[in-house]
Parts: sequence; structure tokens; C-alpha cells
Amino acid sequence: MIEEEKSLNFIEEIIEEDLRSGKHDGRVLTRFPPEPNGYLHIGHAKSICLNFGLAQKYNGKTNLRFDDTNPVTEDTEYVESIKNDIQWLGFQWAQELYTSDYFETLYEYAVKLIKNGLAYVDDSTAEEIAAAKGTPTEPGVPTPNRSRSVEENLQLFQEMRDGKYQDGEKVLRAKIDLANPNMHMRDPIIYRIKHAHHHRTGDKWCIYPMYDFAHGQSDSIEKITHSVCTLEFIPHRALYDWLIEQLEIFPSKQYEFARLNMTYTVMSKRKLLQLVNEGHVESWDDPRMPTISGLRRRGYTPASIRNFCDRIGIQKRENMIDVSLLEFCIREDLNKTAWRRMAVLDPIKLIITNYPDGKVEELVGENNPEVEGGEGSRIIPFTKELWIERDDFLEDAPKKFFRLGPGLSVRLKHGYIVECHDFKKDENGNVTEVHCNYIPNSKSGEDTSGLKVKGTIHWVSTAHAKEAEVRLYDRLFQVENPAAEEDFKASLNPNSLTVIPKAYIEPDLANAIPGKGYQFIRLGYFNLDTKSTSEHLVFNRTVTLKDSWAKEVKKG
Repeated sequence: MIEEEKSLNFIEEIIEEDLRSGKHDGRVLTRFPPEPNGYLHIGHAKSICLNFGLAQKYNGKTNLRFDDTNPVTEDTEYVESIKNDIQWLGFQWAQELYTSDYFETLYEYAVKLIKNGLAYVDDSTAEEIAAAKGTPTEPGVPTPNRSRSVEENLQLFQEMRDGKYQDGEKVLRAKIDLANPNMHMRDPIIYRIKHAHHHRTGDKWCIYPMYDFAHGQSDSIEKITHSVCTLEFIPHRALYDWLIEQLEIFPSKQYEFARLNMTYTVMSKRKLLQLVNEGHVESWDDPRMPTISGLRRRGYTPASIRNFCDRIGIQKRENMIDVSLLEFCIREDLNKTAWRRMAVLDPIKLIITNYPDGKVEELVGENNPEVEGGEGSRIIPFTKELWIERDDFLEDAPKKFFRLGPGLSVRLKHGYIVECHDFKKDENGNVTEVHCNYIPNSKSGEDTSGLKVKGTIHWVSTAHAKEAEVRLYDRLFQVENPAAEEDFKASLNPNSLTVIPKAYIEPDLANAIPGKGYQFIRLGYFNLDTKSTSEHLVFNRTVTLKDSWAKEVKKG
């Protein structure tokens, strides 16, 4: 079967044209420029896959550059988490850089603009500056400081650097065009005063460049050939180009693509921080969070996220991606890679009345039926008393119930066919025990009984079962677009986490490998929580076996 060749996205078309024309001597250098003020989320994963993927495809490189121009919100904790996330996704940067590496150069650039009459120090307040900028339909008006001399501006800017003024007392603005229809070109602020300790430069600086000033110049310093960012930066492109042109530096070019919007999810760092700070979730890596660390803890694999980013593609227009596509990608990956195991979450006891007391049989179960050879196998102890799921037994079973009930037979996975002949209830009428007979010559792989049964159920030997806490995660929000709600927190899903304090798992799961996916047969895909210990095993549900939400929405 010949795979259909995938058409190029618009950024690939641009790069291929640049390569054909010999631009940048055939060099491709992209960058991923996160601000270290929070944890990366699935939207950033799209940008990571794009920037690193383009470089890989065209034999180029990608720089990791931390946009650390706001010392108030940034932290080395975030720097480290970002680096871990990128490497976990399977990418490696050419250089690890920081905008703060360029503070001196950026300062010199600002001085050059002042000397060329293209920047001035303004004493106006933020409110006065905003009012003087005008509106999209009305031109702005100059503030009193716009006509300051070059000499005065140079002196004041030096004094700003020296720490003579308080936060907000003065700013440096580019001198461009107060009548420009693009509001970003109406003398934007390029430096502000912030007396704050910086995570890398300490207290060396008390003035910091604005993003719009630092970004294009940092790209230029690094000689980035294709600076890819999201659509909201389209209005900023004119300023990006103007600054590069006026400073006469390497002409990096900005290209924009649509950011990721996903159903039942919020992507705003501010909103995610709110959820963390107000205790709606455990932490940034809570398995319900759309953060890369949250998805990793939940059991998502790097391959599933890369595949998801590949499938959604790169667009020039905003759209909403259904979260079920992300869930499909992890199901697809785990179906091929997850080891099969048995676990019972809501147990009742099954007693095989005709099975010898004290006998322990060692059954063999393959790890992965999707792979030739099964990736090895494990031993599963089988005894007279087993735990089974409560909903695998019905006292009054309907016609198409292919599990256990009086007179009904099933196959025990990897084991024997059993037929139910009795059950017991407690004083509240709840079934506590199911009594069956087994067919000795019906063992899986050695069955000579000639019996056919339609149902197979999972089980765990009561004498050998290990205990574990199991966490069933679901979507964090109940509405498709929580970001559009008046109060996004009002749409939080109260059932996004169900904790089962004591489930029974087959003994082999006590040796579960961190980061490995497991399919709990018939129940879903699970993985070992990062905070699990040998004394207290904790498993997180990554995803159900099927998309149950689609059914619920249809019902709705």
C-alpha cells in the first residue's frame, strides 16, 4: 500500500521557496521562545512540534530561547520544566539561549534609535499614553515629551538604567507614526522600569525591554531564518520589520499560524494558574490539566502528542479542535504499546466450588497481543477464590447479558469456563459472593471441552491480589468552550476525578514500570502515578477504551 504524500503546509512552502532561491545560503534556523512564567501546555506542544519539526525536515536547527524580560513572573522552576517537556516530547535544541543574554546589546540598540531621533523618554502615565494614542479611527496626539532632544533622551535613558527613577515614572518609546492605522505603530513602549530581581541577571538591571522590542532583535542576533508565532502577532509584524530595518540588522522574518484551541479545555496560562492557585486542581501537573507535565502524568505518550499535532496540521485561521481527537491518538498509540493486565475496581467474590482447596495454578498471559511474540508474558496465579467486577454478575440477567448470572457461563480470561449455580447476599440485599463450577478441560489454549461461550471476564486471585488506589480522570470542564463562559470555573466538571481507594490488581502490577502504559483489560488505559510508592500503589486512568463522551453528548 503506497502512502499518500502529505501536502505541504504554507510555512513549508515558504521554506522550500527560500531553499530554491538560495536565501540564507540554504540555511534553516527556527526557534521556540517560551516565557518562563508557567508550565507548557498542549498548545505549546503544537508550536514545539512545528518549530523543531521544520528544522528536522529541512536539515536545520532550532534554538530554545527563553523570553525572560519580565522578572516579576519568571522563575527557574519554569525554565527547568520547559526543558524537561521539550526533551520528553523527543526534541533537542541546538542552543539554549535567554533574551537576558542580550540585555546589553538590546540597550545599545535602543541608544542607537535615540541617536537617530527614533526613540524618546516619556514621563506620561500609562493612562495618558493610552489616551494620547487615539483610536483605530482617530489619530493619536503627541505627548509633551515627544519633542525632547536627542541629548536629553540619552541622558534620561542612562538615568533610567542607573536606577534614578521609580517603576512607572518613565518609559522609552519608539518614535514612529501617531496616525498609523496599526495601533502597534503609534509610538510603542520599548523599555519600562522594573525594580525587580531577575532569575538570571539578579539586580544588574532595573530597565527591561518590552516583548515587541526584544523579540525581533533576539531573532536577528541569532540569525533566525523563519520566526514562527501565532496569529495574534500579525499586527506586531510591522513593528518587528520596522525595528530590524531601522537598526540595520539581520532581517529575520516573522510568519504566523493559528494557535491551538481545543474543546473542554482552557489554554490561557492566567486561567490555568488560577486553577492551581485556587486549589481546583492539585498542581500544574494534575492529570486533568492540559499541561504537557499533566498529560505525561496522566499517561499520554510523546508519540501520541506528536501524532495529534501532525494530524491537526498548521492553519492560517483559528478553529476549534475536538479533544476526542487527542484521546483517539493516545488510544491508537496505547493499543499498540500498552501491556495488558487485570484489575478489579468494584469487587465481589467468585468462588469456584469444584476447584481444589489450596491449589494454585500458574496461568500464562502475554503482555501485548498486538505485537508478534506478545513482548513476553507474565505468570497469573489462579485459585479457588477470585475477585470479579460487581457489574459482571446480574441476579436477573436480560437475554443478551453474556456475563454471569444463575445458569450462565463465561470464560475467565486466560483461564477456564465457569458456570454460575448460586450466589449470596448481605443483609442489605447486595450480592457478596458468586458460586460457580469450572470445566476442567476448558483451559485457554488447551480447551477440549467443545463448549462455546460468548463472554469473557477479567478477575484477580484473592490470595495473590495486590491493593492499589485507582484514579479515574475525566474532562475538567463540562462545556465545549469554557473560555467563552462568563465564569469559566462555573463549568468545572464535578466528576472529573473519581478515586477508588482500594482496587485489586494482579500481582505483576506491583512491578509496574513508571512511564509505561497498561491496559486494564475491559476497563481502560492506565499508568503508574509519579507519586506512587511500593507501599501505596496509585494508578491513573489515561483514557477509557472507547469515547464515552460522544454518546453522552448525543443523548444530551
